[in-house]
Amino acid sequence: MNQFRTWYYRQPQALRTIITINVVVYVLAQFLHLWPSGFRFVMEHLALHPVFPDILFEPWQLVTYNFMHTSGGLPGLLHVGFNMLWLYWIGKEFERMHGREQFWTVYLMTGIGGGIMCLLLQPLFPTITGTGVVPVVGASASVLGVLMAVAILYPYKQIGLLFFGVVRLLYVVIGFLIIDALLMLSSSGTAVAAHWGGALTGFLYAKVVRDEIGVPAWLAPLFGGKRRRRSSTQPSLLERFKGLFGLSGGRSPSRQRPASSSDGAPPSRSNNRSKEVDRILDKISEQGYDALSDDEKRTLYEASQS
Repeated sequence: MNQFRTWYYRQPQALRTIITINVVVYVLAQFLHLWPSGFRFVMEHLALHPVFPDILFEPWQLVTYNFMHTSGGLPGLLHVGFNMLWLYWIGKEFERMHGREQFWTVYLMTGIGGGIMCLLLQPLFPTITGTGVVPVVGASASVLGVLMAVAILYPYKQIGLLFFGVVRLLYVVIGFLIIDALLMLSSSGTAVAAHWGGALTGFLYAKVVRDEIGVPAWLAPLFGGKRRRRSSTQPSLLERFKGLFGLSGGRSPSRQRPASSSDGAPPSRSNNRSKEVDRILDKISEQGYDALSDDEKRTLYEASQS
């Protein structure tokens, strides 16, 4: 138990909070199955019912449905299990690189985007917004949105898959979308529209972060746009990191040698740190981000916050 507690609190704050909420709600839902009227009340008011104008009276459903896994038995366990595993595998590094606020932003924004897509498509294509009887629940829209955002922000991100080996994350996301398209031909009751909406929102989020899509100034803080001003002659670590992955459309800016003091004193601690960051960036350029050790990733993240 102590080992689990230590591991748990070592995880990024937003990630562990989101996973905990999803798991706790899943466990509570299994007990609520023994109280039919209580379970029905929860499903009526917290799950997503993609119907106009009903949603206008309970708009919180666009958020709450994204923390609910209510099915029982093996299908329900697989539903919450795979969603949380994917969120853990991909979300951990994202939060460490971008911070907990941005992780919460991506999770909530893509979930809401999936819910809005259900609302828009339900009158035209009710079969891809669920069964029409059972409301929409589950974190799949957000999980797919997080995967899409990371795949666009870091196009060389790779993961290892059983039977497939190491593949780019972007190909995995495309594979999921193809499976969703095939599910349209079945009567599985899967809310395909929510998955598509989450993936689309994650794609748009990444494009905004990469400055390929503009947003009004009042929306910029949602995408981490409210930062301290830096010297125009000294590129930020994030800009250099983007350059290495081809995210800013240009080459990584040339590095400058840290200037020594006039009295011949050794380089300062900040210059030593800059050299270490340069070495890490070189390693990313040659071997990819996944080749970094945990200490190197931590150093890169801490430098990006300074």
